[in-house]
Amino acid sequence: MTSTLIDLALAEDIGTGDVTSNYFVPEEREARGKIVVKTAGVVAGVEVAEEVFLRVDRDSRVTRLCETGTQVGERTYVLEVAGKARSLLSAERVALNFMQRLSGIATKTREFVDLVEGTGVRILDTRKTTPGWRTLEKDAVRAGGGMNHRMGLYDRAMVKDNHLVAEGGVVALQEAIHRLRAEHPEVAVELEADRLDQVAAFLLLEGVDYILLDNMSNETLAKAVEMRGQKGPLLEASGGVNLTTVAEIAQTGVDFISVGALTHSAVALDISLEFSEVSDES
Repeated sequence: MTSTLIDLALAEDIGTGDVTSNYFVPEEREARGKIVVKTAGVVAGVEVAEEVFLRVDRDSRVTRLCETGTQVGERTYVLEVAGKARSLLSAERVALNFMQRLSGIATKTREFVDLVEGTGVRILDTRKTTPGWRTLEKDAVRAGGGMNHRMGLYDRAMVKDNHLVAEGGVVALQEAIHRLRAEHPEVAVELEADRLDQVAAFLLLEGVDYILLDNMSNETLAKAVEMRGQKGPLLEASGGVNLTTVAEIAQTGVDFISVGALTHSAVALDISLEFSEVSDES
């Protein structure tokens, strides 16, 4: 998938040719430069940027100066590139676009992770990702210290808004869980609850791995944790989570907190390519 995305991005940007480089940069010109992170954050997508430069020109020389997941300060160099100036210039924007977006997600994730440090709570992402970028963005969440929720509709059953309960209550729900377990034992089961009476009912069911506690107050979350006790499904808090609220939510004792903002609201990290050497071959 990453390879396809790189191809699409390069085709989108270069199209029929980089007319600026082709007409204003001599073909024989060599260049060397470094990608620099201008603001503090967590770097992600280093390997993707590297592949972009090599996809444009396999003769380009790329050296990683730090790896994905590294916390860096201002003015940190993360990748060094050298080769034909035309090639480096043609790859520049696409490489930076990948790194800026993914580093922004990793940085945002680390902010949330730092705020719940010591509580035992794990920060989860969601499916609110850029279409086609899910694998890359979820990789960036892990780079920032978070965990991945389900990748898609296929690897975890997540019963929301009681859409199975409506036809037959908890009896029908239990039957559906048994059928799923029998046919797809590898698939986890998560049920969404927005009231404590739902939590109580779900705790009596067999085969439930997770209960999602949706838009509950911190007091209600703590009661749900007390109801679950030391054994039972893992509890995930969701809804109303931001950098101001996440620490108090973590104190309720839930196991996970899912945050859509990790991917849908992350701000790109300020990253650029700075050339340090340009020369013409003799």
